[in-house]
Amino acid sequence: MCGMAIPATVVGSGPTRVLALHGWFGSARGWGWLPELIDQDSYSYAFVDYRGYGARRDEPGEYTMAEISADARELADELGWDTYALLGHSMGGKAMLQVYADAPERVTAMVGVSPVPASALPFDDQSWALFDGAAERDENRYAIIDLTTGGRHSKTWLDSMVRHSVDNSTRTAFGAYLRPWAKGDFAADVPAPTVPVTVIAGEHDAALGPDAMRGTWLAQFPSCTLETFPNAGHYAMYETPVALATSLEKALR
Repeated sequence: MCGMAIPATVVGSGPTRVLALHGWFGSARGWGWLPELIDQDSYSYAFVDYRGYGARRDEPGEYTMAEISADARELADELGWDTYALLGHSMGGKAMLQVYADAPERVTAMVGVSPVPASALPFDDQSWALFDGAAERDENRYAIIDLTTGGRHSKTWLDSMVRHSVDNSTRTAFGAYLRPWAKGDFAADVPAPTVPVTVIAGEHDAALGPDAMRGTWLAQFPSCTLETFPNAGHYAMYETPVALATSLEKALR
């Protein structure tokens, strides 16, 4: 939206309001076919760009979860949204929990798609080198996307995902966000949710699949609902968009 201090892509005008927080490889425009499948009479989605991403590529920042949370809440204020649901993909799942920790009274529901938990993730040295090198090496980004979608998809699609990532984030910001989302731990600061929490995991996701969800999200939030997508990996909005849109409507209804 033009003229706003924090630009965002807003889809729909319905009464159920959703702040959508993207993943490490994403952007406000990196949600696959999901925006086209939103029931615009029932939902209003605000797809957020973080500092260093998308429409905010040139905006400097600290590149932390706390900063994403503060900016997301400021955007909600600009939109006139006193309350809202939260949707977080991957790194955006961790940012979603930071928003909830900072302002739980404003949140009506949370849905994570292959979401990173509030706790730190375990990395062995080889995995950390792969992720840590992704800021500068596009071949690392390709390998990560291929790994987390089960090695099932075409080179053309994988190349397009890498290209979106490179075109929609600065290498400085991309690299700086890694440690906060991967090794940050504020689990003790997240209050027990009093709103519905749903996590969606693709069975082919080698990093944040169903087992990872059981060991993190469901362990911390026993009332959390887990939904497993049998034909998806880490990017359900591209791999199974209709199923994702349907599950989001169910979770947010």
